[in-house]
Amino acid sequence: MKVRTSTRVGSTFLAYGSTAIFLIPVYILVNLSIRPDGDLTPGFLPSGKATLDHYVTAWTSSSLPGAIVTSIIVTVISTAVVLALATMAAYPLARSMSRLSNATFYGFLVGLLLPFQLALLPVYFQMRDLHLLGTIWSLVIVYVGLQMPFSIFLITTFLRSSVPIEYEEASRIDGCSNVRTFWHMVVPLLRPVLGTCAILNGVGIWNDFFTPLIFLTGGSQVTIPMAIYQFVGQYTSNWPLIFASLVISMIPILAVYLLLQRYVIQGFAGGLKG
Repeated sequence: MKVRTSTRVGSTFLAYGSTAIFLIPVYILVNLSIRPDGDLTPGFLPSGKATLDHYVTAWTSSSLPGAIVTSIIVTVISTAVVLALATMAAYPLARSMSRLSNATFYGFLVGLLLPFQLALLPVYFQMRDLHLLGTIWSLVIVYVGLQMPFSIFLITTFLRSSVPIEYEEASRIDGCSNVRTFWHMVVPLLRPVLGTCAILNGVGIWNDFFTPLIFLTGGSQVTIPMAIYQFVGQYTSNWPLIFASLVISMIPILAVYLLLQRYVIQGFAGGLKG
């Protein structure tokens, strides 16, 4: 009993200690964002003259509000399309044991190894020919293609390791078609891994700067990273406004994560079993 108690206390102490270490950058970020101009207090010390003026300025004197709307639209549409397509692609890959199925699965995994920059120029010219440059639809198409390999990998391995095929066989015995079995039996069981994919894909899309910089140039719409970059100059940067904008940009994605957090670890762990 003493060994178990000491182990539990050590694990708890390690967990809280690790959490504190990871929260230090967040604390410094918030602390720097509420400082008045000219305050030279070290970043880890709280300021005696905290102010929210930088948040007001970042919200009213920049394109940040519109950028948040654009980022939400791009993230939601891209993530939803990725989840729908990846789920429909992963199901036959998980249930079929043929050589073609395995070859197709490993073909998708090649997409995890190849950097996006290899296809950047052809994709850019294709979007230009389709007159999609400067629109959010170019981003949606690119993000769907980029996020599909990882999502298919995670959902396929989760299906193989955590969703018994006996459930589907029982539903077919009861008279359900393959389509009805998939939507009413399989998809509800995929909620943990779908929540994991939604968080991982959403965070990656939300924070991405390079892709919007390439495909939204020349358009009127910008995403959050592009809006924050407007505070960066060649010779000087408005760091208090950058810090305040970063804190504002964290709020929506953090709220979504808190809503789906119970699915994240469960789905990720189940997906890695395969």
